[in-house]
Amino acid sequence: MYVFKIAHRHDEVSTLPAFTIDIHPQQIKAVYSDVDLQTAFVEDIALKNDIMVLDCKEGLYERLSVEDNIKFFRKWFHCKIPISELLVMFSLQTCAGTSLMNCSPSEVRRVYYAKYYMMNAKVSVFQEPISNVDLKTMNTFIQLLQQVTKEKRAALLLVSSAEHALLLTDLTYHLREEGLQVLETETEEQKDMNTSETLASPFVENLFKIPAKVDDKVILFDPTEIDYIESQGGKSFIYINKDAFSLDLTLTEIEKKLELYGFYRCHRSYIVNLQKVREIITWSKNTYSLRINNKAQSTIPLSRTKLHTIQEIFKLK
Repeated sequence: MYVFKIAHRHDEVSTLPAFTIDIHPQQIKAVYSDVDLQTAFVEDIALKNDIMVLDCKEGLYERLSVEDNIKFFRKWFHCKIPISELLVMFSLQTCAGTSLMNCSPSEVRRVYYAKYYMMNAKVSVFQEPISNVDLKTMNTFIQLLQQVTKEKRAALLLVSSAEHALLLTDLTYHLREEGLQVLETETEEQKDMNTSETLASPFVENLFKIPAKVDDKVILFDPTEIDYIESQGGKSFIYINKDAFSLDLTLTEIEKKLELYGFYRCHRSYIVNLQKVREIITWSKNTYSLRINNKAQSTIPLSRTKLHTIQEIFKLK
């Protein structure tokens, strides 16, 4: 077991609250926080722990080809897996002969994944591992996490996106200035499911608006404008493209008001406008997301327990 402990002396000033995270072999845990707290946590790990934070920013050889980078690190870390197998494992076979300087950012990220995997660390700390990458690279990282757990290794993921945290693991924490809290996940949701789901008819009975706060103003949104609604730290937010607007209602209260307007509770922390769903994304390990048809091409988690209902709604079964 590896322990990350943040403790302060009585005379020490820190932006981080005191907390402890225990990680056992075969566990993947994620800490979701804002960028400032994440930076402070990374600095604390570097100072007080004998472990490297893997941020995918340096340590590769840009003038070498993808395959030559893999060969170098395979030898350096005494990895026994054949090079051809590593290239396939990290979806690098099509760019194997390309120099890193001519690769796409997502291809370079997959080379980092391969390097970190070959390091064979018992516990790895990844900082923003799937930020700004394509779907293939996200899927490759999910497969990497699966392989790590099979080998009885562990990983801590530091992310600033709740959607990324919930996508990558069920063991997710929300780090705030007030402390570290467990983020509600799929496992907890299954425990709370005591009644069967019923699908409401998506017709409009009465004129209805959702009030949201912007500074000292209250804006009324038509339900058709809303892409999805997210719960963070006990607060609810409407999302329209990348813009977020705070609500005074809880997610459960909003769900009851919007179910007649074609909205569906696709995850414990998310309600989606079904008219805005463009794609159901299937990841590894039976993990799913919904892609939203907006300018931002947003993705939000879809719980395993909700998949069957979503398929029935869209007549996919």
